[in-house]
Amino acid sequence: MKDDVVDQFQNKVSELLVRHRSILDSLSKFQQSGSRANRAIVKAVTNCGCLSVCASRQSCPPEIDLKECKQYMDSHVKGELCEPCRETVEEELGNHLFYLAAVCHLLNLDLVDVFDREFQKITTLGVFHLS
Repeated sequence: MKDDVVDQFQNKVSELLVRHRSILDSLSKFQQSGSRANRAIVKAVTNCGCLSVCASRQSCPPEIDLKECKQYMDSHVKGELCEPCRETVEEELGNHLFYLAAVCHLLNLDLVDVFDREFQKITTLGVFHLS
């Protein structure tokens, strides 16, 4: 069912690609949309304040198994997105997904296949897929 949604999304994006039919245009828009998504998250911290970032060095005790190391790690994010910030971040991430689907379409890649391959890779490698 989820594959259908991703497939339908990629098909709709391919229908809507008019101004950004060039791979160069789509690549630059993909990069720009990623920056805008990052900026929306930064604005939630610096302008709104609904989120804060409290970062420090992450470390695991040496005797801890790699699988258990996760419980010693922190996201450094404190707080929750307020509704206006959540809407903005979701919108920017949606735009980023749009241009990801556009790039895949222009390269004749099936986004579902990309997701499936990555899922298989992380399932097979588990915690050793530390990218």
